[in-house]
Amino acid sequence: MDQVTIYGRASCGFCLMAKNLCETRNIPYRWIDMIEQNMSKQDIAARIGQPVHTVPQILVGDRYVGGFDQFRTYVRELKA
Repeated sequence: MDQVTIYGRASCGFCLMAKNLCETRNIPYRWIDMIEQNMSKQDIAARIGQPVHTVPQILVGDRYVGGFDQFRTYVRELKA
């Protein structure tokens, strides 16, 4: 699998679950903490090309996957 990029916040449970899923499945990932990077949802929307209402926002390589639920489904489908 291509490297996963997770835009999120350390205080977000779904963001942490996305990181944990990558770690337990040995999926290479890059964590971008919105607070540390002083990023807004609008900044992320500009990068992924669509409105952002929640975090995490996750990409696999250059492909936008969505939030945690979509990412979990994506990973499960790959293992099937």
